[in-house]
Amino acid sequence: MKATAAPIGIYSMTGFAQARVERDGSSVRINLRSVNHRFLDLHLRMPDGFEVFEPRIRTAIRNRLKRGHVDVNIYYEPGGTGAIEVNQELVESYMKAVERLRKQFRVKTAPDLVGLFRLPGVVAAPDAAGELQSEEKQEQLGEQLDACLEQALKKLEVMRRSEGQALSVEMQGILGQISERTAEIETLSERVRPAIARRLAERLEELLKGVQIDPIRLAQ
Repeated sequence: MKATAAPIGIYSMTGFAQARVERDGSSVRINLRSVNHRFLDLHLRMPDGFEVFEPRIRTAIRNRLKRGHVDVNIYYEPGGTGAIEVNQELVESYMKAVERLRKQFRVKTAPDLVGLFRLPGVVAAPDAAGELQSEEKQEQLGEQLDACLEQALKKLEVMRRSEGQALSVEMQGILGQISERTAEIETLSERVRPAIARRLAERLEELLKGVQIDPIRLAQ
């Protein structure tokens, strides 16, 4: 039985990974998606306020990845209770508009408060930009982000290595088939060479009509 070579240690540039880290009720989630690219091409999408973390994010990824088009999507969900705020001025404007329409069309139905909360801009939850005004919160969130990014990068590395090993096995199988076909062609060429020479000599004899030709030149 022919021995099979061990898979080459290569990494695919295609992969996907997701990680989530929760601390003190807040949640950071990172999605990484990598595809083939000649150089390392990073595209970051993150919440407002996370711009302060962009240099450390890019540095962490560059330390682990050398090539590939990488999409980095960061999501943040703040923690805590009682953090929802209502835009009173906007609600008042909506209510006045509703009252005008009720009078105009003589509608007696009372406004739907639950539906009012679904209108754009009525309810606002705190975002990262507001929380990051505090240096302490910025440091805590930065550590949470680092931990989440590290998990995502490790998962991406595992997937790329697994994909690379599968590609390595497939390529070695193809190379093995090419090697086998090459050996078959060499064997067949040795078998058909005399027949080709014989047919060529017969054809030349017909064309030359009895004129003798040097066998060495014929062989050439």
